[in-house]
Amino acid sequence: MSHTSFCAASDPERRAMLESVGAKSFDDLFVDIPGEFQTESFNVPEGKSELEVMQGLRGIAARNSTRLINFCGAGFYDHFIPAAVDSLASRGEFFTAYTPYQPEASQGTLQAIYEWQTAISRLTDMEAANASLYDGGTALFEGLMMALRITGRNRVLVDEGVSPIYRTMLKCYTQNLSIEYEEIPLAAGLADRAAFQAKLTKDVAAVLVQNPNFFGCLDDLSDLVQSAHAAGALAVFSAYPLALGLVKTPGAMGADIVTGEGQSLGLPLSFGGPYLGFMAVLKKHVRKMPGRIVGATQDAQGRRGFVLTLQAREQHIRREKAMSNICSNEALCALRAVMYLSLMGKHGLVETARLCAARAAYARKRLKNIEGVRPTFAQNYFNEFAMTLPCDASNVVSALIDQGIAAGFPVGRYYKGMENVLLLAFTEKRTKEEIDVLAAKLESVL
Repeated sequence: MSHTSFCAASDPERRAMLESVGAKSFDDLFVDIPGEFQTESFNVPEGKSELEVMQGLRGIAARNSTRLINFCGAGFYDHFIPAAVDSLASRGEFFTAYTPYQPEASQGTLQAIYEWQTAISRLTDMEAANASLYDGGTALFEGLMMALRITGRNRVLVDEGVSPIYRTMLKCYTQNLSIEYEEIPLAAGLADRAAFQAKLTKDVAAVLVQNPNFFGCLDDLSDLVQSAHAAGALAVFSAYPLALGLVKTPGAMGADIVTGEGQSLGLPLSFGGPYLGFMAVLKKHVRKMPGRIVGATQDAQGRRGFVLTLQAREQHIRREKAMSNICSNEALCALRAVMYLSLMGKHGLVETARLCAARAAYARKRLKNIEGVRPTFAQNYFNEFAMTLPCDASNVVSALIDQGIAAGFPVGRYYKGMENVLLLAFTEKRTKEEIDVLAAKLESVL
């Protein structure tokens, strides 16, 4: 291994450090690494000035298409964000705050997290919520692990309608654990009740479902939840929070654990994050829930205050015995979500959900009139649905990108045999005029 030309220490300091660890040279530090895994050069280019670096980065950024009319979804949605969210969330006291390891001195941070938990509990129709989950996928995994802790079982059944991105994460996290992981194929775009029933044995800890599912299909899963409970298993949901302003909530369906991605609540798409996972549970399961939980209390003078409740389960205290070691501080993202929900209010959230549904209904009617284009599933939907094209959807998406339109997500990327299926999402930001442009340009490239 070649000696690096950059080092913050002087030559005498480097010699002293090497001597202290019993090494004669820099290369001695790597003698335990087999030669075939070592490199002679890191191929690091010569240093550049700040101006040159900024010019180079702008050149790379310019290659991104940032002014597309966006019809992509698949779990991440282009919703309107009030200007006040960016303005307030960028204040120094919010923007630079980190995790409240001295909670008594961080009352503002704790209150913000408490309000987030309250909002999520109300939105999902559940009894308790936490903070500090990375994103929707890892939140779902945390729900899976929580179900295993509660039931003492080691087998999980996962509906194929759960986002394939999330399922990839689940398989990654579980592959070296003593967990039996099984996916159940869809039946006409919905969870296959008969297939689940046949697999619901006494060793199943949980069934994992999503509503709306990856294809945008809506489903009342109450009967599947009842079947899971009859077998002693828990029902773990992944939910689209903005849809909960209009559709039946997981809590109303009998869910035990609800997780999801909070990006649609005031967080920009940002080329992939940072995003925000959420989790809500029944009160009886709260001691098995990972992440931070903020509770309201009173001080010695009777004044309202906030504390970190059940903090002794955390990784900064319990290390390998903690409930989770993949959660972290997401307080700023949660604060943005609380700001968004506060600004929108109950009626604003419902109206936004209705606008999304109306845009999707108009688009579906418009697109299915194109020759060779048909709905993939005849199921109810919220703001997203799949359309089967007469050709490969990936090629269509590429052709429309060049015309200024992000036309959706080619499903064949994750589902074999569905190469012609295109998943499209419609939010309150998409106008009828933009949908008409999409239809015209789609028809022109088919």
